[in-house]
Amino acid sequence: MIRTIEELSMNAWPALRSVACDGWVLRFSNGYTRRANSVHPLYLPSRDLAEKIAEAERLYQERGLPAIFKLTAESQPRALEAALVERGYEVEAETSVRVADLGPMGSVAAVDIETSWGNASEWREAFHGMSRVAPEHQATHERILASISPLAGFAAVRQDGRIVGCGLGVVQDGWLGVFDVIVDGAARRQGHGERLMRGLMAWGQRMGADKAYLQVMQSNVAAVRLYEGLGFREAYSYWYRVKR
Repeated sequence: MIRTIEELSMNAWPALRSVACDGWVLRFSNGYTRRANSVHPLYLPSRDLAEKIAEAERLYQERGLPAIFKLTAESQPRALEAALVERGYEVEAETSVRVADLGPMGSVAAVDIETSWGNASEWREAFHGMSRVAPEHQATHERILASISPLAGFAAVRQDGRIVGCGLGVVQDGWLGVFDVIVDGAARRQGHGERLMRGLMAWGQRMGADKAYLQVMQSNVAAVRLYEGLGFREAYSYWYRVKR
């Protein structure tokens, strides 16, 4: 399951540029988000490990980016993490990947879902405001979202006509991937996050998905509690190794 979801999530959150390098996928996106600017060592390489790490470091350095590796229990080769530790890489952003079956949704409150990025300007402005995406990264964020190849749904919940919650759903191969879930700080603890999630899950089901996955920082207790209440259980975890 790990490789399947890792591949799905790379398609759901595409990098602006990707390089396939002897089993590893190196992703570059102007430094916006770790997952779009890191090495994904999904497949077993054939070349010397030290040489491969050095090559990856060089390619990121050439772009003015730190070398970051996104690791799971199945990262290849098995000796990779020990080699990174020896080179001074530190752990960051331990994350839980959770999955759920999309059973009967029952009644779901209205959620606006736009499937055309060209028509999602209101969603874009609301998300940037709530998440405080730095101005220098907004164009990169928009390019990432505009380049999603599978079916994408930009979901919004409103209060008094104003968007107070945003989320992104991406459907591929029977899976719904959920990303970018956020609720305005002034509107939290009012059920908007659950409403948003249920709306995305119902939409994903209508689009042919029968299961869902999402990624949540293990330190985000409130979000973990919400997702557990919706039936999401941990499938595996990932973390980053970053060279300062």
